[in-house]
Amino acid sequence: MNILFFGTKSYDKQFFEELLKNGNYHDLEITFIEPNLSSETARLADGFEAVCAFVNMDLSEKTVRTLHKCGVKLILMRCAGFNNVDLDVAKECGMKIMRVPGYSPEAVAEHAMALVLTADRHMHKAYIKCRENNFNLAGLMGVNLYGKTAGIVGTGKIGAAMARICHGFGMRVIGYDMYPNKSLDFMEYVDFDHLLAEADLISLHCPLTEENYHLINKDTISKMKDGVMLVNTSRGALIKTDDLIQGIRDGKFFAVGLDVYEEETGTVYEDMSDRILEHSTMARLLSFPNVMVTSHQGFFTVEALEAISRTTLDNALAYVEGRESGNEL
Repeated sequence: MNILFFGTKSYDKQFFEELLKNGNYHDLEITFIEPNLSSETARLADGFEAVCAFVNMDLSEKTVRTLHKCGVKLILMRCAGFNNVDLDVAKECGMKIMRVPGYSPEAVAEHAMALVLTADRHMHKAYIKCRENNFNLAGLMGVNLYGKTAGIVGTGKIGAAMARICHGFGMRVIGYDMYPNKSLDFMEYVDFDHLLAEADLISLHCPLTEENYHLINKDTISKMKDGVMLVNTSRGALIKTDDLIQGIRDGKFFAVGLDVYEEETGTVYEDMSDRILEHSTMARLLSFPNVMVTSHQGFFTVEALEAISRTTLDNALAYVEGRESGNEL
């Protein structure tokens, strides 16, 4: 099978080539290219049986139909999320989509807690001040996490890992999920409004669906405690950014940590340092001293990249051999 790998970064090539060389993947051949997959670049897949795409790429109807015309039969998502894929059109075209449902839940959960600690204790500001020989503590006061209440929205693998971390910090942990995780015997499940009212820290770990689009908005923010901390390492559109910004301006939030945000598509993973951003949303978020933003890097650990590479190639091999991998959509 010939696979066209879109959006190649140096680390992608490193981990995938190492597995191709040392693993049992002799029936697979990957061509790595830098452009992201979109309706404009999809025609590059002409002659390839499969393409490999990531969470920041455009797999809407036009893209999928172009891939189909090019002869692509398999879309390999090297990520867990697939809200950027038009599943109905892919099914109509007889194309199979496979993903990596779990790679390293701990990687994302640990990054979520890193955002909490950084925003809470103003590590980003302290680092800059100390580099300039300014050792004044003004503006750096945080709050203890010990004894506070952590509200985990979505208690799948990543949410469960975050819940365990919060529990280890000595926090009371409450959760909201339509399907409670019975392994979390220390967690108290509550309804969403109860979680909003009780939690000192709210951490989002649910997939993006039509039902929870803009889950965090003006109304839900109004139900939160004053001085709440909010962290999102899941999907940007879970939060209505304009309402979040207003809440920050109103002093509702003690700290906010974001690894994902609504306008990241097209800019995430790209060096934009020499450009003026077209939208002002990111500039506004970065202007607040109690907001910590990272570039969708929660997954970015050695262990996670190894798992992503292995599962993606195993998915491709299963397709070649006519086997079910369990990762089909």
